Amino acid sequence: MERCMSYDDVAWEKSDEVEVAWKSAMLEEENLRAVGNFIAKHRSGTPEFLHRPKTGAFNVVAQMDFADGSAIIRFPIPGSCMFPEEKTRYEVAAIRFIQDKTAIPVPFILHWGTAKESPGSSGPFILMDYNEHLEDACDALNTPGLTRDDRPILDPNICNIKLEKIYSQMANILLQLSTISLPKIGSLTEVEKGVWDVTHRPITFNMNNLVQLGTLPRSKLPLSTFDSSASYFCALANMNIEHLSHQRNDAIESADDCRRKYVARHLFRQLAQNSQLTQPNHDAGPFKLWCDDLRPSNTLRNSECDVVAVIDWEFTYSAPVEFTYTPPWWLLLGRPETWDGGLDSWIKEYEPRLEVFLKVMREREDVSIASGLLKEDQRLSGHMQRSWETGDFWVMYAARNSFAFDAIFWRLLDRRFFGPGGGWDGWKSRINLLMEEERAGMEAFVNRKMEEAKERTLHGWEPIEEAL
Repeated sequence: MERCMSYDDVAWEKSDEVEVAWKSAMLEEENLRAVGNFIAKHRSGTPEFLHRPKTGAFNVVAQMDFADGSAIIRFPIPGSCMFPEEKTRYEVAAIRFIQDKTAIPVPFILHWGTAKESPGSSGPFILMDYNEHLEDACDALNTPGLTRDDRPILDPNICNIKLEKIYSQMANILLQLSTISLPKIGSLTEVEKGVWDVTHRPITFNMNNLVQLGTLPRSKLPLSTFDSSASYFCALANMNIEHLSHQRNDAIESADDCRRKYVARHLFRQLAQNSQLTQPNHDAGPFKLWCDDLRPSNTLRNSECDVVAVIDWEFTYSAPVEFTYTPPWWLLLGRPETWDGGLDSWIKEYEPRLEVFLKVMREREDVSIASGLLKEDQRLSGHMQRSWETGDFWVMYAARNSFAFDAIFWRLLDRRFFGPGGGWDGWKSRINLLMEEERAGMEAFVNRKMEEAKERTLHGWEPIEEAL
């Protein structure tokens, strides 16, 4: 069975230490008082109660109740969030842009700032109105009996009416985002009031993982925007190679496993360099707004089951249109690489749910076209269907998820691009497809990785973002 690349456990332990120390300081009474006073200063009304902060995957959120509503302040968690300043700045720009250009309900930002402006030295922050809600869409879709500590799994017995309604709500969000066209790949900036441009590199969920748990040096990450999809895919392919090169612990299981990973990454880079991963007619854009973290758990619903807010727009950037043309991975809630039965089982469960999603997507498209909000040539459903049928879905997923790359490449990409043979157990037959210099450098690379694996040291890990 194909396996994913493991996180560096030594880095993960250090990451947890940084996070625990910061949370401990965050919860000190003096700091919480400073946070409460700060919220009250920047939100009008009579403050009544500051709730104990709650922790998410990347942020800590503190909520303060007022006589006429509530506000929340959100801080990125050091140790988990590798780009707190960048992430905050670009998320604010993305939220305001979405608020300006779409009808997607997003939190209203009252105030935001850098670490230097933060209450109690808690780090960069976003202060927002709190959106009252009953549940998020993941709660409604999740299997009964699972807890917050369990990975969510779509309820296999879910009522079809309920499933279609939530899928339709998510489809509506995706359709609205897809109507936005941008000139470059990267992060948004409001260059002047109401005027937006793509001015900085894309900050992605994968980049965060690679620095935090793959010990990839920040210098190996993209530093600028991209004018073409092909150049961006080359950058993603190079990142995967650099990741394998720099992660010292838990990256490989044996010398042959190292060779297998080496071959896969270099072949993928060949595909990127030959523009085989993208559609030529879309290479120069326009590009589409994409959020790595858009999923049901970030969609808040009220007691009438209507969407009241879509939250957590971190890791939002303009991206190749091929990303937008892929059907969403989250239809089963669980990721394919973590599915208990493996990729084949995930695919078997996914396909009937995809049929439901595409059905409601077409219905949403019909309504939007009839009301003049969408043009006929802006339909997404056909593109998503083709992406799944051709396997482009897996190309995009592998490009965006470095730790899942190996399992997906050998199971679903190798045969498509390089023909029969190969695969997880037949990878040696692909060595002759490498460039001469790649073949010549492989054994020295493997020997170095084998020596590093023995040491169990953490070398070159960079948990703290440099001041911007």
